[in-house]
Amino acid sequence: MPRSCVPPLVLNAPPLGALLRRYAAGTALTCEPVDEGLLNRGYRLRTTRGRYFLKHHFDPDTADPASIARQHRATERLADLGVPVAPPLPGHDGRTVAVVGGHAYALHPWIEGRHRHGAQLTPGQCGRLGALLGVVHASLEQVMRAAHGELLPPARGGHVPRGLGVGPPLDPPPTREPETAPETTPHAPERGSERDPGCDRGRGPGCAPEGRGGPPERPARAGHPTAARRGTPAVAADPAPSPDPADTFVLIDDLLARVRRHHPADSFDELARHRLLERRALLERHADRRPPHSGPVGWVHGDFHPFNLLYRGDAPAAIVDWDRLGVQPRAEEAVRAAAIFFVRPDGTLDLPKARQYARAYRRAAGATPSELAAAVHRVWWERLNDFWMLRWHYERGDTRADSQFPAASALAVWWTREYDAVCGAFAD
Repeated sequence: MPRSCVPPLVLNAPPLGALLRRYAAGTALTCEPVDEGLLNRGYRLRTTRGRYFLKHHFDPDTADPASIARQHRATERLADLGVPVAPPLPGHDGRTVAVVGGHAYALHPWIEGRHRHGAQLTPGQCGRLGALLGVVHASLEQVMRAAHGELLPPARGGHVPRGLGVGPPLDPPPTREPETAPETTPHAPERGSERDPGCDRGRGPGCAPEGRGGPPERPARAGHPTAARRGTPAVAADPAPSPDPADTFVLIDDLLARVRRHHPADSFDELARHRLLERRALLERHADRRPPHSGPVGWVHGDFHPFNLLYRGDAPAAIVDWDRLGVQPRAEEAVRAAAIFFVRPDGTLDLPKARQYARAYRRAAGATPSELAAAVHRVWWERLNDFWMLRWHYERGDTRADSQFPAASALAVWWTREYDAVCGAFAD
């Protein structure tokens, strides 16, 4: 039995005894819950054999054991290519998903690392970030083809560009004094020097600006390839329709009514009303620029942002949280990720860093400038039509994303004004 599970009577504590009997992981000594998101739960586990991250796949939309096992196989194959990931550990029966009491769990090695926002990255590291995402997209095409019976991908390291700074992701970190945490910004909170490989936590400011690239707690959009065809070959996915401004106008009116009914009014209500009216005017002015549908699709991580990437020193150590692995427009994921990594507190993008990132991404993924420019247009349109933060606040009474709203809502306005400059940063 575990010596302690901190706090002692933690709600929804995992069945450690039954779980650890399935693994060669020793006996539990301590078990601490990590920050929770809405999808899944995680625990930092210390046993007689080491430290682990125990992930409870709790949300029904992502808790299907077969889907989880498919994600696990993908990360195992990515690791064989040298992509920095943290595949789960197999149990005695060879399976990586343990179902106990009707709940699905996975045991991962504990990964040392820090989350870094774009403000904490040098221009060279921004290029390395873009190359990393490009490698992920290119490698996923190989490993998912392999999963459907085609030839296995090459041995580890064959498709990682030189200078990317990634190696076998599970090598133990060198023994050294703890890193000094870099200076933080409102969009780059540092929460310690150890991170798990699947921390589906409540996200901090800046990790999920408005748009389809939001945090994993957000449900998949109806009709989105990920929602309908998760785990199917890329060629089977249909292009997703772009948001219809007519629907957005109805949503804006509903949200404005909710703002008016909120008493006593506060500063958030005032900003929300201003942004809703501003966005309605922008949509009326640009309604003829609606893109017909999404772009070419491929396999993507699905949720690539600062809180799903761990750094060890200056190099990426692990890409985590693969619950949204699926078929989506690849270039759009690249643009959404950049809009999260490189957004500033005032709602502008650091375009020089975005340019470094985009150039490296195009080289690694084999994407063309025109493909990135089209993706910029589609993601810009999404931002104009999306109000998930306000819906959380007014429809669900969930205020966890409130701190992100000022920068995220300002970004859509700034992006519209600087549209050509943003396109240029991704396509030059």
